[in-house]
Amino acid sequence: MSALALCAPRVLTPSGLETDLCVLVEGGAIAAVMPAADCPPDMPRRDLDGSLLPGFIDLQVNGGGGVLFNDEPSVDGIAAIARAHRRFGTTGLLPTLISDELAVVRRAIAAVGEAIERGVPGVLGIHIEGPFLNAARKGIHDARKFRTLDTAAIGLLSSLRRGRTLVTIAPELAPPGAVRALVERGVVVAAGHTEASYEDVQRSFAEGLSGFTHLYNAMTQLGSRAPGVVGAALESRESWCGLIVDGHHVHPAALRVALAAKGADRLALVTDAMPSVGSDRKIFRLGGQRIVAEEGRCTAADGTLAGSDLDMAQAVRNAVRLLGIDLAAAARMASKAPASAMRMAGERGAICPGLRADLVLIDANGDVLETWIGGESEAVPH
Repeated sequence: MSALALCAPRVLTPSGLETDLCVLVEGGAIAAVMPAADCPPDMPRRDLDGSLLPGFIDLQVNGGGGVLFNDEPSVDGIAAIARAHRRFGTTGLLPTLISDELAVVRRAIAAVGEAIERGVPGVLGIHIEGPFLNAARKGIHDARKFRTLDTAAIGLLSSLRRGRTLVTIAPELAPPGAVRALVERGVVVAAGHTEASYEDVQRSFAEGLSGFTHLYNAMTQLGSRAPGVVGAALESRESWCGLIVDGHHVHPAALRVALAAKGADRLALVTDAMPSVGSDRKIFRLGGQRIVAEEGRCTAADGTLAGSDLDMAQAVRNAVRLLGIDLAAAARMASKAPASAMRMAGERGAICPGLRADLVLIDANGDVLETWIGGESEAVPH
């Protein structure tokens, strides 16, 4: 891959949004960041118009482009989902499998491994959300698929040989030592769809639990004498939390409380996206239920939220508006925070030398103009 200088009026570096910088890309990585005036004259150069940000990383993507991962746990299905989300600035994602039979989990893991081996752009690993959840907080999940996290399941969940694995469990239902066994095998473990007490979470922290899937949703709430999962999450300085900032899943005041408690670096924007994102297909089926995406919400017939119709570019815009933060902080919640959560901060999630050249260019309205994955460019048609 030939070297290229990308010069933009605004570039988000670890120091903040800086003006008139040049990002040198070589071999799929960021070789240097310097003032545009110092750009090597013998290097091919592109002058961009807009803000150059680290590419967005989405840890919870159920579907996109008309495809639901549970229905199409294949390389082609994964590629279609990744392609649909790339146009909204997502340069790295975890295809997310919601609760299903273990045979489907096995196929999904194999498909993600093959997709990474083939170099499908943007695939970082897999998120397995269930079936080790609590029926009392099932949300849209099919509780008939739920099962115990036993030794065989631990082996399956830790079987991906390429990329990262994120697993969401109800920690109160996990046998002692199960979280530790997963973490020792390289799996990132998060709590979600859980009736856990504050004390349950503390025990899981001791075993290596490090995150919370869609904070506030489908978990025990903060009470004065029972802090619950939310209280444990907000108190912890080390753990990370995913947030669905679509204006439907979480009230803006609760979002701002999380920001005040955790700081932007520990909050990762996630979409929880369904097949409707990047598609005209606004009605689909999920586990036998008819789901309708309308006015930014995905709901079943009884009104239960079923994932979202949210893309990452909109999540960033919403974060600016609803949390009262600037673009730099919102963009870090979509890049640095998820990279850190998945222990990939040394590989991606920021614009600095040595990291992968996964980038997104946005205009003044926050709309995506162009993305780069490993230095390979793709413009967004408008």
